[in-house]
Amino acid sequence: MSFLSRDVYDYRRAKLDAMMDEGGLDGVVVFGVDFFQFLTNFHVDVHAWERPIALIVPRSGEPVAVMNTLSTNHLGFANKRGSFWTNVVHFYCEFPLEEGDPRSRKTFEEHVVEQIDAAGLGNATVGVDTNAAWLEKIMAGHAGVKVKSTMDGFRKLRWIKHAEELKIMEQLCDLSDWTQELYREGIRPGRLVHELDYSIAAKVFTEAAERFPGENFEYRFFTLSGASSASCHGDSQQAGARIQKGDGLINILIPRLNGVTIENERTYFVGQPTDLQHRAYDAALEANLASIEQMVADNPVSAIDEAPRKIFAKHGFSQNVVHRTGHGMGLINHEFPEDMPFCHRPLIKNEVYSAEPGIYIEGLGGFRADDTVVVGEKNATVLTRSSKDFESRIIHC
Repeated sequence: MSFLSRDVYDYRRAKLDAMMDEGGLDGVVVFGVDFFQFLTNFHVDVHAWERPIALIVPRSGEPVAVMNTLSTNHLGFANKRGSFWTNVVHFYCEFPLEEGDPRSRKTFEEHVVEQIDAAGLGNATVGVDTNAAWLEKIMAGHAGVKVKSTMDGFRKLRWIKHAEELKIMEQLCDLSDWTQELYREGIRPGRLVHELDYSIAAKVFTEAAERFPGENFEYRFFTLSGASSASCHGDSQQAGARIQKGDGLINILIPRLNGVTIENERTYFVGQPTDLQHRAYDAALEANLASIEQMVADNPVSAIDEAPRKIFAKHGFSQNVVHRTGHGMGLINHEFPEDMPFCHRPLIKNEVYSAEPGIYIEGLGGFRADDTVVVGEKNATVLTRSSKDFESRIIHC
């Protein structure tokens, strides 16, 4: 199975300990869903604004989780397969208990306050991953606690991927390349865009059942056809949209396996493209390749964005750029850093980024190839391998 092992926890915990030492922290309290999963390996099944969760991690001790009873049996499955990394969990109920029910009657706040004290953090300096409103309530009774927002430090923990994460990314990219071939076979004029997506999704889930039986597979996907693809995420009127001859299409494939995510996006042309479509796609592909070339350790992060913009300027498409070149990937599909064009720190080996510079022409459509790329010492490694040369993008009909 590809569930992340305790080796990944040890790797992440060592980075967390170093962050706490550097920041002068006696411990951290995690409230956010993403960082909770990052440090526990638990696929969170609640909205934290509605059913809050917390992980208390003292610098010199073991973590303790506070969770909603809704997650009780889900956590039982995780413990049975050995994928949950936290040994102690306290559950709170969100409803009145019947007389004789042995479960705790303490509230979420009461549990967290109790565990902060038990961890020796009642008069300590504590880092948090969020400015959650819950924190104000919890700290009201702890005048001695000094709280530091450590979001920047937490984000850095997720930059460099463990070998197990990279292996899962390779598996997902192989599945996404397989999926792109289904799109090539399925695109035809007159077909409902939603019907195309969901018929392929059924095949993807069937294939995933063969490749990853018993594992946690999720899949986000959608296709934009024709002029609507000039808006990166669609025009909000996709119901009933049909593929037309002459359309350009962009599909977005975002599979996630056991808390690891990749992206694979390709452009297709339904019939022979116009000269403008040809030129726009060639520029987008050249920009994609230029961004990948920059994903080498010690190059600035901003170079990933700067190189494609020079390509677009050369081809006269600067005014058709509406987003940065890409973003980090890992636990979620939009990882840190969020300010790629203005982030000038050196890239680090085994960071993972999307390479998706795009051109968007109103009334015509969008043009983009999106690859999942691992930063290397001398050369980047592109994990998505489905074809993207111009001729291969044409669906003859």
